[in-house]
Order: sequence, then structure tokens, then C-alpha cells
Amino acid sequence: MNPIALELNELIKKENPKVYEMLSELGKNLFMPKGILTQSAEAKEKAHKFNATIGTATENGKPMYLDCIYEGLKTYDPKDLFPYAPATGKPELRAKWKEKMLKENPSMQGKYISTPIVTNALTHGLSIVADLFLDSGDYVVMPDMFWGNYRLTFSVRRGAEISTFNTFTEDGKFDVDAMLAKVKECSTLKDKIVIILNFPNNPAGYMPTLDEGEKIAKGLIDIANAGTKLVVVTDDAYFGLFYEDSMTESIFGYLAGQSDNLLAVKLDGATKEEYVWGFRVGFITFGSTNNTPQANLLSALEKKVAGLIRGTISNCPHPSQTFVLKALEHPNFYADKLKKYEIMKARGLKVKEVLNNTDYSDEFTYYPFNSGYFMCLKLKNVDAEKLRVHLLDKYGVGTISVNKTDLRIAFSCIEVEQVQELFDIIYKGCKDLA
Repeated sequence: MNPIALELNELIKKENPKVYEMLSELGKNLFMPKGILTQSAEAKEKAHKFNATIGTATENGKPMYLDCIYEGLKTYDPKDLFPYAPATGKPELRAKWKEKMLKENPSMQGKYISTPIVTNALTHGLSIVADLFLDSGDYVVMPDMFWGNYRLTFSVRRGAEISTFNTFTEDGKFDVDAMLAKVKECSTLKDKIVIILNFPNNPAGYMPTLDEGEKIAKGLIDIANAGTKLVVVTDDAYFGLFYEDSMTESIFGYLAGQSDNLLAVKLDGATKEEYVWGFRVGFITFGSTNNTPQANLLSALEKKVAGLIRGTISNCPHPSQTFVLKALEHPNFYADKLKKYEIMKARGLKVKEVLNNTDYSDEFTYYPFNSGYFMCLKLKNVDAEKLRVHLLDKYGVGTISVNKTDLRIAFSCIEVEQVQELFDIIYKGCKDLA
């Protein structure tokens, strides 16, 4: 094992040996090499005459660029666009995102957390989690209504076993008891479990109520305190899009610092929150495992993530990080977000109004939803994939078949005045096939 990896592992063991045991074999071997980037950083500080280190080109003391590319970006300084960003991301952006998280998540106040590391959006963050913590045969617990890409990330890439629980109770609540029972069941087979809490959920569009969130947190903390090592990952891709009675902050704050056997990991990003899907700017943040700073632990995890980024994509794009930073610093940022939130909320509430006031019950019902981009229909008589194809071919309507019975509707891209017609067509499609 590389000496730097050994050094990082010792720092983690010193603060909390349980976290070292949570790491995969790859995670234990990860480190940030003291190579070109480190030497270039030293040169940036001391090479006052010539700096012939990093592989970028300069001109008149500034980054070299093509005029035709810079033409549409002239409100930005070339240094904020063209050079490589650090492996962990633009420092100013990382600090600003942390400030934003603390402002929007009251339960994170007073908790010790790392400075967010920039990822190439959420999927990259999930991939980092998989590499850091999962070996073949390890268990990943998640609800049975989950984003299909989790399979590629956790099972196909890392060989982990996805173990699911029933998402909702019969009376339309999040099935906390089923989740905790599944974690306990897996803990009899492995002493380390990775848990994915994706709220608001994709595909169901559900955010737990405050009572449900508190019950989830307490149950997981109790399991951890009983001896099972838990890596609890909050996939907060749709954070902030809360329309009805639900929690209005990430459950991450309820979990950080609560048990030496529980490592909370937060994944979020500008992708959905700021409607910049193509920018690919996400973040990964670690919480301490007790109410102390655990600076060595958090720093060592950061360096392992930096090494993983360096060894895969090298670094995340600099321009999009600059664009997001400038948005966060803009005086109209929250006012602009509120306008878009109101549009999204109106669409979600209109869907519920139409479904509650139109009798489609002989063909489908709907799963609970109160947040996010999506909702799901539960079909009674027709196969979801057959219906999806039929709706496309006959009506030009696109939907997503999740499994045999569930059809996902992205109301995020449906205007309020189009909602009634959309569900009328889906109902008509069911009748065609029936």
C-alpha cells in the first residue's frame, strides 16, 4: 500500500477506527498523490520568475484562449474559465455552497462537517461513495421505488447487493419500520451497511414528514449504537422542491455527529436546485461521527476523494463552477429561485388536484407525492411498458415505465394548463389496451 494511503488511514483510525472499517479495499488504498498537482501548487506560491510546471498555456501572464470561444463569455475573467480547477473544486465555490447548506438546513447548525467537495454532479458523487465504501457482496439498502441508475453505480460497477424495502405503507406513509427492519436484517449478514436516503424521491416524488424524518434518524442511530457500522448517504438531488406537509431540510443534519458507527454523507448539487442540468456541478460532504471537529478524519476522507477524482476525471470543469459561484453571489439568487419554485409547486399541486377530482380509479391510482420533479401512477389493468409504448405511438406522449405496474410522470416539464389533458390521454391509453 502506498505510504500516503497508509498515512491517511492512520489519521482516520486515530479519530474513529470504525470509519476505517467502513472503507472498501479501494477506499483504503486511495490517496492524493504528491505529483504534478502538488508540485504545481508549490510553484504557484514560490516560482516568482518562471513557472514551468502545469500543462496549461499562458499568454501575457494570463491563460491562453481562442477569441471565438471567449467571445460569448467576456463578462468573466479568463482565469475563472480556462485553467484547470483543483481536484476538489474551486475553493470559493466550496465555501459558498457550505454557507448555503448551513443557511437552508437548520439542523446542520453547530454540526462539524467537511467543506463540500465538487463532483461532476450527483451521479459522480454516488460513484465516489460506491468506490469508497463498497466491495463485492456488501449491502446497499434503499426503497423499492428507486432510481434505476443506482443499479449501475452500486451493483454493476462495484458488485454490491441492492436490498430493498417497501416504500409506502397501505395508508400512504413512508414505511420507516420496513426500512429499519431491512437494515437490521442485512446487519445479521454484514457488519457494515450502506443506506441510500433519496428525498425527495425519484421516481415517487415523496419527502418524509417531520415525524417520519425524526423516526428514520432515531432508528438508524439506534442501530448504529447497537454495533452495526452504517454509511448513510442522503441523495438530495431535488432539495428545496417541497410543496406540501414535509420536512424542509435534508435528513443529513439529523444524522451527522450522532454515533461513531454512523458516517453521514451528503450528496447535492446545482443540477436540479438551480436548474443547470448541463453544468454538472455537484457536491459531496461528510459529517463528523461525534460532536467534535474530527479534523483529521474529515481531511483524510477529503484527500481520498481528491485522489479518486484525480485518478478518474482529474478535475471537474472550471467554467460551470464559476457560473454557479456567480449565481450564488448574485443579489437576486433567492428571488429568482422562488419564482421557479412557485412554478414547480403549481404544477405539482395541479397534478394532485386533477387526480383527486377526476375519476380514473378503474385504471390507476397514484403513489403519495409532495415534492420534487416526479410522481408515479400505479396501473391496475395494463402493463406499464406496453402503455408507455402505446402512448408514444398513438398519442405522442412520453412517460417512463418503472416496472410492470408503475408509470413515472415528470410534471416538472408539463405546464399547469396541460396537466388535465395529459392524464386524460393516459387514461384513454389504458382503455385502448384494456
